[in-house]
Amino acid sequence: MIEVIAVGGYNEVGRNMTAIKIDDEIVIFDMGLYLPAIVGYEDSEQEKLTEEDLRRIKAIPDDSILHNERDKVKAIILSHAHLDHIGSLPHMIKKYKNAKIIGTPYTIKVLDSILKDKGKKIHNELKSLNLGNSFKITNDIKIEFFNMTHSIPQTALSVLHTKYGKIAYSLDFKLDNTPVLGNKPSYETLEKLENVKVLFLDSLYSKENSKTPSEKVAKEMLKEVLLGTNTKGKAIVITTFSSHIARLKSIAEFGQKLGRKVVFLGRSLNRYVRAAEETGVINFSKKVEIVAYAQKIKRKLKQIDREGAHKYLIVCTGNQAEPRSTLTKIANDVFHFKFKKDDYVVFSCKTIPTEENIRNRKKLEEKLKKKGCSLFLNLHVSGHGFREDERELISLIKPENVIPAHGNRSVTMPVKELCKEMGYKEENVHVLNDWQRIKIK
Repeated sequence: MIEVIAVGGYNEVGRNMTAIKIDDEIVIFDMGLYLPAIVGYEDSEQEKLTEEDLRRIKAIPDDSILHNERDKVKAIILSHAHLDHIGSLPHMIKKYKNAKIIGTPYTIKVLDSILKDKGKKIHNELKSLNLGNSFKITNDIKIEFFNMTHSIPQTALSVLHTKYGKIAYSLDFKLDNTPVLGNKPSYETLEKLENVKVLFLDSLYSKENSKTPSEKVAKEMLKEVLLGTNTKGKAIVITTFSSHIARLKSIAEFGQKLGRKVVFLGRSLNRYVRAAEETGVINFSKKVEIVAYAQKIKRKLKQIDREGAHKYLIVCTGNQAEPRSTLTKIANDVFHFKFKKDDYVVFSCKTIPTEENIRNRKKLEEKLKKKGCSLFLNLHVSGHGFREDERELISLIKPENVIPAHGNRSVTMPVKELCKEMGYKEENVHVLNDWQRIKIK
């Protein structure tokens, strides 16, 4: 018997955690944070938050539904290295003593970096599994990783092999056939999958009636701004998602073409770029200076201001206008760095649509405009599949059942409508809530 236990990520965007019970054994997919709950905390403050603190502010999944079954958990499968999929694990793993932690080499390296930053030692085995490979978890359960494109390296579409059939987990995905970094999705091998009982589907942009553009499009957008306009004598400050290694690779490339010194400022940038270097994903940090900590960032910006910001291309944290981020601190004159009229500030990102993010971004943009900056917004393409990507993935894998996830009913219900269009019966599309259990026949 297969039982699905929706722990988190079915009423909200983030806090992703799904347990699959096969007879008397359990495998968990992801253990993520709800990022809006911690956005106001600096990294150093986040490290001091206990599991109880995080539970109180609803930043981590409520896994008490598994209270009597934790010893049955044999493995925790991490789909990729974004915090809304791995960020809760350091705080919750002590309750899952029998579980191996399995992820791609890059995902495991990022997790290991987070554990070291937080000063946490765990006794669970960390298992790196390359894309295209499989690993036997127990006598009756095997996990296989297929290459999938997203906005972070080494994202896996995970397939759990059981004696009752296969379970596919596609949080998160997009179908990018011309990625800037890495390979396109494993179409041929995914198409050969048989007897897929369930597909867990990333539903975040199910209402977008289109296909997600390739990362190559975002690269061209950046190229148009950075190389196609007159930047002479101007500061260029860019913010993007720290984990978006492909985007950072493009930015570094354009900075070098401009003849500028490229500097990355921020602790999270350091974490993700170093992990990419150490796992062989990229090799550009020798041409990029990375400054991680606040006091060193302060000194570096003072140096840049003194030497002339037009000689540099600055990449910094603050894409969501987080109150304690580097870009927000620059705008608030915390650092000795002054914007001049017509300096460039580039947001190579989309605002994550929470009330706090929208409010913070509006305030930050107003401050930057008052300083005379030229703003370039939304130079970005999503890492999540739109409706037609979802249709294509369902058609490719042909699951018996579909479970939409990664959001509330405003994004999961449209997947049910899509599946009806594709000929699925209502009883084979399961729109769940957190803390709901269902059995798959």
